[in-house]
Amino acid sequence: MIPKRKLGTSDLEISALGLGCWQFSKGVGMIGNFWSSVDDKMIEEIIQTSLDGGINWFDTAEAYGNGESEKALARILNKMDVTEKDALIATKWWPVLRRASSITKTIQDRIDCLQGRTIHLHQVHQPFSISSIKKQMKAMAELVQSGKVVTVGVSNFNAKQMRQAHEELAQYDIPLVSNQVKYSLLDRRMESNDVINTAKELGITIIAYSPLEQGLVTGKFHKNPELLQQLSRSRRIMNRKKFKNITTSQPLIDTLESIAEKYEVSPSQIALNWLITFHGDTVVAIPGATKISHAKENISALSFRLNESELEEIDKVSKQVLSM
Repeated sequence: MIPKRKLGTSDLEISALGLGCWQFSKGVGMIGNFWSSVDDKMIEEIIQTSLDGGINWFDTAEAYGNGESEKALARILNKMDVTEKDALIATKWWPVLRRASSITKTIQDRIDCLQGRTIHLHQVHQPFSISSIKKQMKAMAELVQSGKVVTVGVSNFNAKQMRQAHEELAQYDIPLVSNQVKYSLLDRRMESNDVINTAKELGITIIAYSPLEQGLVTGKFHKNPELLQQLSRSRRIMNRKKFKNITTSQPLIDTLESIAEKYEVSPSQIALNWLITFHGDTVVAIPGATKISHAKENISALSFRLNESELEEIDKVSKQVLSM
């Protein structure tokens, strides 16, 4: 059995990797259109593979296909008769152009999309609500107190915002358990902007999204740059700077491939293992999967542990690449 770790200071135990479910958006909406539609049969196989490999939580959001990701996730879990304790669910409230009152007003929509399954982690998706963090956390606390959600997290909050959210929730004796931020070997801003240090200080779990930098860390685009043209226009635009000159990151790919040979795994598995190991138990990651092979790659990253010299070597090369 793969060991679990605590979600923040809560009693919930999660696998070091969860499954990001943005790609289950069915291609709906501006945000959901980032991915091509994945049919239910494939979603079921991806979820089953993830569960079989030890993953016990799934991250979705209201904004992913206007609830389509939540619906697909719940529909498949219910069809498979997966118990709630074996499949914890994290979702997010979309704050843009909304007030904090929307958090409590829309929670039933989230519950309905998830077909009544428990929301183990409810997160504020972005720090861009019309209302203050104080009011947002008050609304989130009401959801915990009323039993609508189990724990509270945030996403894309900087260190100051995260600390404020933590302090506001503390007034209700409720911990802020997580902050979901972009983090990969090619995007380490959270280490320089004090987010990781603040998280460690306050006992907050960092949930790393885009841990493979939209596939760039896997090395597949370095081997075959023509694959970039097969990506959706949204993905190409969002990652245009990193995709423009992928040769810059080649030294990192070479290092990952070299270490991968030792463990008989892939570069992406080395990258994921580094993310969930380098900062102890503070960082977990949510790679996505649109194919069964992706899900298998994800879970295999949990089957070994990099040693200190390997962690330091990858750290060094990553920083050198980012300084170019």
